[in-house]
Amino acid sequence: MNISLFITCFNDTLFPEAGQAMVHLLERLGHTVDFPEEQTCCGQMHYNTGYQREALPLIRRFVNIFSSAEVVVAPSASCVGTVRDVYPRAAEQFGDHQLAAEIAALTPRVYELTEFLVHRLGLEDVGAYYPHRVTYHPTCHSLRYLHVGDAPLQLLRAVRGIDLVELPDAEECCGFGGTFALKNADTSMAMLSDKLRNILNTGAEVCAAADNSCLMHIGGALHRQRAGVRTVHIAEILAST
Repeated sequence: MNISLFITCFNDTLFPEAGQAMVHLLERLGHTVDFPEEQTCCGQMHYNTGYQREALPLIRRFVNIFSSAEVVVAPSASCVGTVRDVYPRAAEQFGDHQLAAEIAALTPRVYELTEFLVHRLGLEDVGAYYPHRVTYHPTCHSLRYLHVGDAPLQLLRAVRGIDLVELPDAEECCGFGGTFALKNADTSMAMLSDKLRNILNTGAEVCAAADNSCLMHIGGALHRQRAGVRTVHIAEILAST
């Protein structure tokens, strides 16, 4: 299968290792991966902060770049959720019926990594080896936008050498929420404190997730506390052998 990688601006700028891991993993599974270099931001930040009309050129750009792709796979449930949920609403909001039709044709082919592996390819064991004690934080967008269910956990359970421990109150938000963490800092930090306590109670070496935005928020606090727990995108675990 020919897979187009949607790396997302956040990963491209701050966490390129997640995209590199995706390429390694997908190629190891026998697929061809291409990276359209003209891709840029999906427009989530603009749309969610009130610049909805300004997001339209970015939406059109995404659709134009990926319209001919067999499948599009990304290491971000947040950005994939934007494509599936926000894009149709934006096209309807501004009365662009042509764009709406193009979005409707494209979105069934846009996947977050773990749902692609489990729900599209029917895989659980991807041949990974990761000898560490790991807990998994299911991000809000993966749970509530994409409804990936336990696909990430199915993949992690099949990793050889892993000691996967359940995260208490896993479905509670970490408090990031993009600009929410800036506009509501006190509330965000209270939520983050609860998440950190639960992570530390697992005794895990590694906290994994499917969104580096959440991992940045969690990882920053763990680092400041010198907690000795690393944050790792699930793609990096699945790519390890």
